[in-house]
Amino acid sequence: MSQELRRQALTVIQPGFEGTTPPGWLRRQLARGLGGVCLFARNTPDPGTTARLTAALRAENPRALIAADEEGGAVTRLESAHGSRWPGNGALGRAGDPELTRAVAAEMGAFAAAAGIGLVYAPTADVTSDPRNPVIGIRSFGVSAPDVAAHTAAFVAGMQSAGVAACAKHFPGHGDTTVDSHHDLPVLRVDAHTLRHRELLPFRAALEAGVRTVMAGHLLIPCLDPHRPASLSRPVLTGLLREQLGFQGAVVTDALEMDAVAGGEPLPALAVRALAAGADLLCLGARRTDEETVLAVRDALVTAVQVGELPASRLADAAARVLAVALPRPAAALAATPGAADGEAPYGAVLGALAARRALELTGEVPPSAAAPVVVTFDPPPSVAVGRRTPWGVAALVAARVPGTEQVTLTPDTCDDAGLAPALAHPGRPLVLVVRDAARHPWITAAVEKVLARRPDAGVVEMGLPGAVRPGAWHLATYGPSLASARAAVALLYGDGGSGSSGGNGSNGSADEGCGGTAGGSTPSELPPA
Repeated sequence: MSQELRRQALTVIQPGFEGTTPPGWLRRQLARGLGGVCLFARNTPDPGTTARLTAALRAENPRALIAADEEGGAVTRLESAHGSRWPGNGALGRAGDPELTRAVAAEMGAFAAAAGIGLVYAPTADVTSDPRNPVIGIRSFGVSAPDVAAHTAAFVAGMQSAGVAACAKHFPGHGDTTVDSHHDLPVLRVDAHTLRHRELLPFRAALEAGVRTVMAGHLLIPCLDPHRPASLSRPVLTGLLREQLGFQGAVVTDALEMDAVAGGEPLPALAVRALAAGADLLCLGARRTDEETVLAVRDALVTAVQVGELPASRLADAAARVLAVALPRPAAALAATPGAADGEAPYGAVLGALAARRALELTGEVPPSAAAPVVVTFDPPPSVAVGRRTPWGVAALVAARVPGTEQVTLTPDTCDDAGLAPALAHPGRPLVLVVRDAARHPWITAAVEKVLARRPDAGVVEMGLPGAVRPGAWHLATYGPSLASARAAVALLYGDGGSGSSGGNGSNGSADEGCGGTAGGSTPSELPPA
């Protein structure tokens, strides 16, 4: 094998790995030219540990591209221990100010840069066209393509102003689907006119803003290619993205281990197909964490070149594009040393808190009460993109402010009459029902209906995509489940921390607790990029 071919092949591969220090195999392959890594929650327990890890990775390869899924809102890897201090796209879109979105993204970028991240897999540029979508939803800036385009461009500009490359995903648009590509192959059934004027509008805006990377989605678009998913389709990646839209940056695959494309085909073969179609950076996924897999992909790429299946120029071009992704890191990021004492870097999230407050949508009036509330959280299984490590909700924050607060968490397995009993056992106390994407979960909507039939005075806090759930006496939509949104909601409901509900716009919550009470399960699972 040619040494140069092997080096180029390693450059386009991006694996994950276990632990908070680089394993020996990873150090070895980085020194030989491995292009970078994708970090997951298991690698990033706090900013200080993350900064030391990224420094160790770059010690082996100064040009290594270190990436993380850091969207804010529901999807965070760097702040998975307590939830993101920045609201996600849904809240930013609801706030309706692209300039604020740009500033929030710059604030997030400063935090990521200080931790040593060079590429974030954000923003999600998909338009929420189907509320049943199980994987996009609140991760989108909204339902209007022009609005999504404006916020996408603003996010890209803000993030990259901090020296962190952004990534517009999931090209050419995952919003009008009802299947999660982590589990099966979604089909985007739109005509060419709709695709051009809706799905592609935010991606065009991202390209005009200078986005460094675009992530190809694992989804089938029959009007473009009825036979291959976008991530493996030359008509989509080369014909549309490169030639028609003029994108000159790096095309990243969504994780090649995902069921939408895996389908029994060996990962090395998928890697060759993706590169031949026009992808540049091959994200292997969270479970592919061993040297054997990396070398198998490397060798498959080299062999494909040697036998004429993959042009040598295509591999060389992909490697060059990967090496060109990184932006110069600002001096502030180079000098910063994030502390791990409280899980937060020196970079604050003032603008994140502001955006979370602006996104709140309160319907009805929250009555004042001196009694401690009962907070019932209906905890649905999270999507694979969101993961099971990140807590969400308002219960613990309310309990920190109001002594005597009772916290109840219900799941599909526990949401029966016995589970609901505590919610109905204290008719004299305020009752707060906390839901997430309730309209997508019949068990939640049925349970909320049952409770509200007995307690029509109860209020509902929706921390996902608002839908057709009964509002109760009052309804508060946060447009996302981040820690920032939880703090904003509690500040609105409970003011400056006194007991009872004030209904006033209190200051951003200062409690150090995480979102509270519902980590979504006790067994963590690692995730491919969302």
